[in-house]
Amino acid sequence: MTISLEQAGWFRQTFDQLTDHIEKAVLGKRHVVRLALTCLLSEGHILLEDYPGTGKTMLARALANTVRGSHARIQFTPDLLPSDVTGVTVYDQHKQTFEFHPGPIFHTIVLADEINRASPKTQSALLEVMEEGRVTVDGAPHSVGHPFMVIATQNPIEQAGTYRLPEAQLDRFLMKTSLGYPDRTATAELLANAKIRDRAALVEPAITAGTIAQMSGLADDVYVDPAVIGYVAELGEESRRTPHVRLGLSPRGCLALVRVAKTWAAADGRDHVVPDDVKDLAEPVLSHRVLLDAEAQFAGVTVEAVISRLLEAVAPPTDRVA
Repeated sequence: MTISLEQAGWFRQTFDQLTDHIEKAVLGKRHVVRLALTCLLSEGHILLEDYPGTGKTMLARALANTVRGSHARIQFTPDLLPSDVTGVTVYDQHKQTFEFHPGPIFHTIVLADEINRASPKTQSALLEVMEEGRVTVDGAPHSVGHPFMVIATQNPIEQAGTYRLPEAQLDRFLMKTSLGYPDRTATAELLANAKIRDRAALVEPAITAGTIAQMSGLADDVYVDPAVIGYVAELGEESRRTPHVRLGLSPRGCLALVRVAKTWAAADGRDHVVPDDVKDLAEPVLSHRVLLDAEAQFAGVTVEAVISRLLEAVAPPTDRVA
């Protein structure tokens, strides 16, 4: 069943309200806020990679505060253990039974701060939960509930004592993006209100977990024409033939692009996906999935330039198939 125009209009109105709420904490970054909300409503996880002090943690906390659900922050350190994330089974002497004590991962939205500072073993424990939606402790599965989203942050310049995420694990994130520095106007407004220590505290709950599930279901019903499906498939094939690319877009990456394009279309009040939706989301969905060879690094070729060249090489459809 396809989403109706009335439902799409309600989706857009609610999406814009959520964006306005989060912008109280993150000034001048409306596009990135919309990407984060799109990721949440597409039932995915997002990786924020940027320089210190640009508002990565503030965005994650503001998004968590917008949802009338539970949220937690996990500060990743080299000595963090997998059980510190997932939880542990403890023996109760009075009941003479083993009881599971859930870890901080059992929340609606989880902020994994500086994920690249934890050991690969702990990273794997988190990424397993992201993929499966449950943890297994002592052979017993425990669901983390729904909705569930991980917002991970990492610093691209301080690499001493860090464990970079392998490419196969990066693929678990639906999107990867960065905030960047604010413009002069946003910076001036931020400085003028320097007395506000915690801008995320200004964001009040505006949506329930049930509404998130409802919006996710509506996004799934957005129509995607076979011509657009073919466009995404051709982008995937062309990415594997593009010069300087060692690993192109996988089928899972193509699926991710279609999923977020549906949500992006609904956020614009439409009941169908257009090629521009795919082009708008290509960089955040592809940037951590397209791997370049060694020659590209010496030649100064960037992933962003390769994605731009890919979008130019594959012509978007102009007519519907059905």
